[in-house]
Amino acid sequence: MQNEIAKNSVVTLKYTVRDTDGTVIDDGQHPLVYLHGGYDGIFPVLEEALHGKKLGDTLQVKLQPEDAFGEYDEEMILVEDAKLFPDNIEVGMSFERVSDDGEEDLIYRITDIADGKVVVDGNHPLAGVALVFDITIAEVRAASAEEVSHGHVHGPDGHHHH
Repeated sequence: MQNEIAKNSVVTLKYTVRDTDGTVIDDGQHPLVYLHGGYDGIFPVLEEALHGKKLGDTLQVKLQPEDAFGEYDEEMILVEDAKLFPDNIEVGMSFERVSDDGEEDLIYRITDIADGKVVVDGNHPLAGVALVFDITIAEVRAASAEEVSHGHVHGPDGHHHH
């Protein structure tokens, strides 16, 4: 049984995430399971902090906005004509919009509706927020060859899209 986190380990984390004021952002009801070793399963700074840690270890990692969901970008706020939207829109709704070059799908949230205009924000809700992760390493195992070739975890807590 493997108990140290190394490349191609499948790691299960129990965690909570707070902002720097101590407000809980994610209470970690569902453990996070990811494939360790640069597969983009979690933020790179977190992965770096976890590397070489052992089963049962606990750690606290603070991520600056640029290491988490990015800095807040004022240019991602758009004011659109309400006619472009369905009648039943509400503040807080999200929709996908393909970027002008057709490359990237961006999720925009409606933040305001007034005077025939709709304000939408393409920033992640946690953009500009520093995050504090309290982590306990709950399980470590070697990944299967299939998991490594696919670059993500399979099984009861993994992906089932094959």
